Amino acid sequence: MNPDGLPRTEVPAAFDAGAAAYDRLVGLNPGYHRDLRISARRLLGRGGRRILDAGCGTGASTAALLAVAPGARVTAIDASAAMLAEARAKPWPSTVDFRHTPAEEPPEGPFDAIFAAYLVRNLADPDATLRRLRGLLRPGGTIALHEYSVRDSRRARWVWNAVCGAIVIPLGRVATGDATLYRHLRRSVLAFDGLADLGDRLSRAGFTDVRTGTVPGWSRGIVHTVLGTAP
Repeated sequence: MNPDGLPRTEVPAAFDAGAAAYDRLVGLNPGYHRDLRISARRLLGRGGRRILDAGCGTGASTAALLAVAPGARVTAIDASAAMLAEARAKPWPSTVDFRHTPAEEPPEGPFDAIFAAYLVRNLADPDATLRRLRGLLRPGGTIALHEYSVRDSRRARWVWNAVCGAIVIPLGRVATGDATLYRHLRRSVLAFDGLADLGDRLSRAGFTDVRTGTVPGWSRGIVHTVLGTAP
């Protein structure tokens, strides 16, 4: 096992294996869907009717976007076919289009906004992908990274390790018979950028007006929104 988590090429297959139980497990986190809506509101506070949901998984991020902007046109993409199948099985308005493609090969823009929830740390080349995503935004369009980041805070690392060791990994093993995906979650978050470094990634990718915010509850200081604007 890679100490930082799964090799990036194996991540979609791990999500395929865990797709059937994924919604049930994240639903046990009382703030999971609320936090996505918080980031969606931060992203769409300036408006935006055509949105790319990059790494949509089973559609939780898509639902958060529609809760904030019910009439938006959302193109939702993911590299895991099984996660997408779970998403497509839910009722959606005709304005939502799910596509099986990795974030490294996004559809053509332009988009008013891009939402990337729990995506960047699973990319083989985050900087190159963020540059490509920036190129899909109209001038003045906004990206929101909704992501775990604990490296800059000793408290956040302690809480993250405690929650994963006591709750996330054992529940994942019981629900799926294999805790690989959830061990990857723990390790990949611990190895991932600190919040300042994640903001620097957006700046290096050409985004301006980079700003951050966290969420309430147990994941305060662990889950963050990092926003950037395409010039």
